[in-house]
Amino acid sequence: MGEMTPSENEWLIMEVLWEHSETMTAAEIIAALEGTVNLNKNTIRVMINRLLGKNIIGYQVDTHDSRVYHYYAIRSRQECLQLKSKRFVNNYFGGNASLAVANFLKSAKISKEQLSELKDLLEELEDH
Repeated sequence: MGEMTPSENEWLIMEVLWEHSETMTAAEIIAALEGTVNLNKNTIRVMINRLLGKNIIGYQVDTHDSRVYHYYAIRSRQECLQLKSKRFVNNYFGGNASLAVANFLKSAKISKEQLSELKDLLEELEDH
């Protein structure tokens, strides 16, 4: 089974859709990405179709023009992040989440405040 999470470039489209509460046409998505990424219109349309195939976004056909589709996110940002994280841990750390977290913590610059937040999270996870 192929990747069922957004690729790096597809993630850019998802960010646009997550930021807008309304549905968006392909032209609106392209306009929102204009100037932020170096992707042509056709590439963006291909990525939209890939996201549809992955069941990450859905669409509604315009009631006035059946050639126009209005796209919306099916999966939330949080759900996509969780799926991506799980796949990353499985692919690069043999499914060992503690090893993955340890490597991230060792390589990241973490403030005392962030470390405190992590401790609180660990305590919360222990309680569940």
